Amino acid sequence: MRHSHLKNILVLSFGILLLYVAYMGLQTLQSSLNRIEGLGVASLSVMYVSLSLSSLLLPPLLIKKIGCKWTIVASMCCFISYSVCNFYPSWPTLIISSILLGLGGGPLWASKSTYITISGNKHAENSGKLAKDVVNQYFGIFFFICQTCRIWGNLISSLVFYLTPNAGLDAPNQTICGAGDCPAELSQSQNSTAGRPSNTVIYILLGSYTACGVLAMVLIIIFLERVHAHTEPKDQPCYSTLLAALKHLRDKRQCLLIPLTMFSGFEQGFIASDFTKSYVTCILGLKYVGFVIICFGVTNSICAAIFGKLTQYTGRVPLFLLGAAINIGCIIGFLIWKPAVGNFAIFFVMSGLWGIADAVWQTLLSSLYGILFEKNKEAAFANFSLWESLGFAIAFGYSSFLCVYIKLYILMCVVVVGIVLYGAVEYIEYRSAASVAEDGGPKE
Repeated sequence: MRHSHLKNILVLSFGILLLYVAYMGLQTLQSSLNRIEGLGVASLSVMYVSLSLSSLLLPPLLIKKIGCKWTIVASMCCFISYSVCNFYPSWPTLIISSILLGLGGGPLWASKSTYITISGNKHAENSGKLAKDVVNQYFGIFFFICQTCRIWGNLISSLVFYLTPNAGLDAPNQTICGAGDCPAELSQSQNSTAGRPSNTVIYILLGSYTACGVLAMVLIIIFLERVHAHTEPKDQPCYSTLLAALKHLRDKRQCLLIPLTMFSGFEQGFIASDFTKSYVTCILGLKYVGFVIICFGVTNSICAAIFGKLTQYTGRVPLFLLGAAINIGCIIGFLIWKPAVGNFAIFFVMSGLWGIADAVWQTLLSSLYGILFEKNKEAAFANFSLWESLGFAIAFGYSSFLCVYIKLYILMCVVVVGIVLYGAVEYIEYRSAASVAEDGGPKE
C-alpha cells in the first residue's frame, strides 16, 4: 500500500514537472518572442488575472464533480492549449488561451494539493504514522521534483536556439539596454523583427513544449490512480473559497502580509519579463536567455531545500531579511549596471542571486502562511494565491508601458514596505507568545 501511494506521488510529480517544463519555458521567452505591442507580456498579465479568479471559484466545484485526477487532466488541457496557440501568436489566440490557462491553473494546484493530502492521510492511517509527517514528506518529494522545471524548460529552449545556425537570434539593434530601456521609444518595426527566430526554429521549440504537455497528460491518465470518492471534498458551493478568503482579510496579520506576497509576484514577473528582454536579449540575443535563467533555476532549487532546513537553526526572520537584502542589492545593481558583452559573467551572477532571494519567498513565505493561519489554511492560501497572482498580473501588465528603471524603483518600494510590515507581523506574534507565557500557557 505504501509503495502504491508513493508511486502515485511520483507520477503526479513528474506529470506536473513535464507540464511546467513547457509553461515555464514559454513564460521566460514571451517578452522577447512576442514583442509586438507587448503581446507576450499582456497575455501573461491576463493569464494571472484569470488564475487569481479561478483559484477562488473553480477548485471546489471541479474536484467535487469529477474528482482530483480528472480535474488535473482537464487543467492540463488548458495548459497545452497555450503552447498550441503560440504557433499562431495574435491577440485573439494568445489572450483566449491565456484565459484558459489561468482557469486551469487554479484547479490544477488545488487538486494537486488535495490529492497529495489525501494520499498522505491514507498512508498514515494504514501505517500508524502521524498524518502531518507523511503529508509533509509527500509535499517535499513533489516540490523537490517540480522546482527543477525552470532548469529543463530553459535548457530545451537554449539547446534548440543555440544548436540552430543562422536562426536570427542575435541581439536586436537597440542603442539603450538595461535600466534605460523604455518600451515606448522602440519603433513598431524594431519590435516586430529584431532578434526574432525563424519560424522553423519557433515551430521546433513549440513542438517540443507541446509534446511535453501531451506526455504529461498521458502519464496522468494512464498511471495515476483515482482517490476514493469518500475521501474527496464534501459538497460545498463554488464560491465557498472566495467567501472564506474575504472573511480572512479581517485578520490584520493577513492584511500586513499583502505587500510582501504581492512582491513575490512582482519579482518573478521582473526576472521572467524585464530582465530577459531588456538585459539578456538586448545584449546577448535570444539564444542566451535560457542559459541565463537556468542559473536562476539552479540556485533557486538548491536554496529552497537549504532554507527549509536552515530555519530550524536560525529562525525565519534572518532569512526573510537576507532575501530582502539580496533583492535590494540586485535592484541597485540593475539600476547602475551598464550591460555589455564584455561583462558576460554578470548576467549569470545577477540571475543566480535573484534565484537565491526568490527561494526565500517561495519556500518561507508560503510556509509562513501555513504556520500563522494553521486553523484557516484554505482561506489563507487562497489569499496567498490571489495576492501573488495580482502581483504577477500588475508586473506583466505595466511591462510594455514603463521604463525599466521605473519598474526597479517600484520593486524597491514594494520590498521595503513589505519587509517592514512583515516585521510588524513578527512583532504581533512575539507579543502574543509573550502574553500566553505570562498567563501560564494556553488554557485547555
